[in-house]
Amino acid sequence: MSTPSAPRPPRGHRFGQALRDFWQQVTEGARLSQLYHQFVAEARSSYGLYSREVDWDKVRAEKGWKRPFRAAWALFIVFLMKLSPARRVLLLLAIACLLWPRAEISGHAIISINTGDIGITLLFVLLALELADRVTMKRDLEIARDIQHRLLPDVPPAVPGWQIAFRTRPANTVGGDYYDAFARPGANGRMIVAVADVAGKSVPAALLMATFQASLEALAALPGTIADVARGLNRYSCAHSLNGMRFTTAFLAEFDPSSGAADFVNAGHNAPFLLRASGAIERLEATAVPFGILPGSEYPSQDFAIAAGDTLVVFSDGVVEAVNDRGEEYGEARLRDVFLRLRGSDARNLLEAVFFDVDRYVAQARQHDDITCLVLRRE
Repeated sequence: MSTPSAPRPPRGHRFGQALRDFWQQVTEGARLSQLYHQFVAEARSSYGLYSREVDWDKVRAEKGWKRPFRAAWALFIVFLMKLSPARRVLLLLAIACLLWPRAEISGHAIISINTGDIGITLLFVLLALELADRVTMKRDLEIARDIQHRLLPDVPPAVPGWQIAFRTRPANTVGGDYYDAFARPGANGRMIVAVADVAGKSVPAALLMATFQASLEALAALPGTIADVARGLNRYSCAHSLNGMRFTTAFLAEFDPSSGAADFVNAGHNAPFLLRASGAIERLEATAVPFGILPGSEYPSQDFAIAAGDTLVVFSDGVVEAVNDRGEEYGEARLRDVFLRLRGSDARNLLEAVFFDVDRYVAQARQHDDITCLVLRRE
C-alpha cells in the first residue's frame, strides 16, 4: 500500500516563498534601515570621491541658475573621465539615445527606431562591464586579504602572568595597520609588542605593512636594543617611502615578563595609554619622527615599568579619528573615559569595550581609516 504524498502548497504560497528567498539573498538578511544607512554612507563616500576633483571656485563664480548646472556638469565630467575611453563613448551614446528616444530614417519607407531601448541596453552593457571589473578586483582583494590575515597573528602568545589581546578592522578589504606580540629570539624570554600604521589605505599600504613586518622580525632576531631595531626599520622605510609619501608611524616596546621592565620607541605614533593599578593614567609620548621621513634619524628609547595590575593600551589613529554622521571625531577624551569606567578589567574585555564604544559613537557612518588596538596587562 503506497503512502499518500504530502499536499503541495498553493502556487501563490510557493511564489511568495521564492520571492522572500530572493530578497533574503539580495539583501543578505539586512533590514531596510540598515540598507538605507549603507546607501547613504556609500553615496557620501562616492560624492566625496568625485567632488574632490571639481574646481569649486569656478562653480561658485557662476550666477543664478548657471551655478547648479555648472556643478552638475563638473561632476559628470569627473565621473566620465573615471571610465576607460571606450566606455566613455558607450556612456555618451547611451545618454544620446535616452535624450532622443525615437529616431526616424527616411528612404523608400520611413523606419522608426526606438533608440530609448538602445540607450537602456547600452547602459546595462556598461554596468555589466564595470561589474566585471569590480568582481575581478574584489577577487584579487580577497586573496590579498587572506594573505594579510595569515601575516597577522590570530591568537596572542601565552605569557605566564600576562594578558595580551589585539584586534584590527581595516577600512577597506585590506589595510595598512600592523600589530604583533612575540618573543624575541635569543633574548631570554623578552617580548616585543608592536603597533604600526602605514600612511594611506588599501593595497599600497598593505604591501608596505607586509614588508614592515618582515623587516621587524628580521631585525628583532639580531643582537641589539629596541632602538637599534627602530633605526633599522627607518633605514628600510626610507628606501621604500617614495620620498616620504609612504611613511609609517609605529610604537615598539620590549619588556621582560619576569620583572616588568620595559623600553619603548614611539616613532610618531599616537601616544599609548599606560593605566596604572592605582588609577593613574600615563602617556608614552613620541620619541622620534615616523619611519621613512628622515634617513639617519635617531630613535632613542625610553624605559618604563609595568607593575602588577598595570595595563598598556596601544592604538592606531583610526580609533580616535573615527567620525560620526556629523563629521565629529571620537577623540582621545572618550577613549580615556572607557579606561576610567573599566579600570581593572582584563585585556580582552577592555579591547572589546574600545571597539564597542567606537562603533556606538560612529553609528552608521562609513569607516574611513583602519582601526587597530593592542592591550597588554600584567596580572
